[in-house]
Order: sequence, then C-alpha cells, then structure tokens
Amino acid sequence: MKKNEALKQQIAEAMAACQDKKAESVTILEMEKGSNAFTDYFLICSGVNPRQVQAIADEVEERLEKSGQRVTHKEGYSQAEWVLLDYVDFVVHIFSEKARQYYDLERLWKTAKRLEPADLKKTPKKLVVKKPAAKAKKAAPKKTIKKSVSAKNARKPARKR
Repeated sequence: MKKNEALKQQIAEAMAACQDKKAESVTILEMEKGSNAFTDYFLICSGVNPRQVQAIADEVEERLEKSGQRVTHKEGYSQAEWVLLDYVDFVVHIFSEKARQYYDLERLWKTAKRLEPADLKKTPKKLVVKKPAAKAKKAAPKKTIKKSVSAKNARKPARKR
C-alpha cells in the first residue's frame, strides 16, 4: 500500500471515530504543498459539550492506536474547548461549538482543498447491471364506509325540552 493511501485510510478511520461519537460538522482539509502548513491534512469537527469533545478525542486516539498509529502530541484535553491530536501527517481538531466559530480554521485555511469522505476511500469501479423495471401493481380501490343516519343520531346527546 502506498504511503498516501495508508494516510488517507488513517484519516478515514479517524473520521469514522468522530462520526461514531456523533461529532458535528466533520470537515477534512487537504493543505496545499506551498502553503507552509506543518501537516498535510486537517480533520476538523465539533462536540456539543466538554464530555463529548473528550469522548471524540478518546475514540480517535483508541482507534488509531489499534492500527499502530500513535498520537505524537495532544493539547487541550482537560479544558475540552479545542482538543488537538497531532499525528504528524494529519492533525485532528475537535472543538466546542463556540471555539470553532471563534477560531474558524476553515476560513483561516480557505485555500485548502475540502475533501469528501468518498475521496478518502478508494473504491473499485463495479460493473453496473441494469435490471428491467418491475411492473407496477395497481393499488386496490379504497373502500369507503358510509355511516347510517341512525348511527349519527345515536351519538348525539338527547336535547332537553
């Protein structure tokens, strides 16, 4: 497996970990080579409270450790406003909603290419075989039930004279 494919697979695993812990607004930025960025990719997401931010960070770290990738630097875990997990070739940023709006990394690195989850997974092209369309079944006519006049009157309370 090529280094770039292995790297994208690791990022995909980190992204899946974020999504499993219900991270919001997951974004992947591919940094430009000439931008003087200190890494190749940013994975950015948000949590709604400090516990969720920490849970997302724990899940990313645990999953990548299983695949042999250890975090080289970790910051902000105890405050849980902005947790940074540095894996050298990519960095995972997990923000609280307020901190993400304030720092706005997507705007700061607006020249970076945004990747979709499908861009990370290299899927072989499958041969698509079209099946003939099935004949549509006619819907059975709806039955209407008419209420008798006596049934209507039976429900009405008797009038006092």
